[in-house]
Amino acid sequence: MKRFLKYFLRGLLVFVPVGVTIFILVYVFNGLDSLFGFLLPFIKYPVARLFVGLLVTIGGIFLIGLFASNFVGKKLFALLDRIFANVPLVKMLYGAIKDLVEAFAGEKKKFDKPVLVTLGTSSNAKIIGFMTRESLEYFGLKDHVAVYLPQSYNFAGNVLIFPKEAVKPLDIESSEVMTFIVSGGVAGEQAQIQQ
Repeated sequence: MKRFLKYFLRGLLVFVPVGVTIFILVYVFNGLDSLFGFLLPFIKYPVARLFVGLLVTIGGIFLIGLFASNFVGKKLFALLDRIFANVPLVKMLYGAIKDLVEAFAGEKKKFDKPVLVTLGTSSNAKIIGFMTRESLEYFGLKDHVAVYLPQSYNFAGNVLIFPKEAVKPLDIESSEVMTFIVSGGVAGEQAQIQQ
């Protein structure tokens, strides 16, 4: 029984990442194929339709970005933003997605200050996160900062308040730190913590 369990767990460790990745890729490809199969009926081969679909999608996103950068586009997208922000159920979904995308890819990136936090003065325990606020005076916490702590294997996290002296900036790319945290510390080989 132990041998069966050992091989089963080993198989699970190989199958789950591969299976989930393939599932997501197939789901995205099928979605693009059905969308562009309808829009591009003259392309008969699914692989060619998928390739053209990917190029059209990338080109479309680029054109939206280009349009959103000029005066008319800014006004139009600001209006669309206000509309989405006032519809009750849409507001919650739209706001969360917008904040998440802006935090990672926007002009005002929020997760660009990776830090190492010492948990308590008598403890050697440390935690990695991202400083999101350097001043909390409006909470009456003059000597404290806000640190976002992403959860491993999850797209969630917590914001904790720490004394400034417990927080040490890390000289590491934010993407490497996020990879390290979200993977539970097993990925992101360049995310070596300097003491």
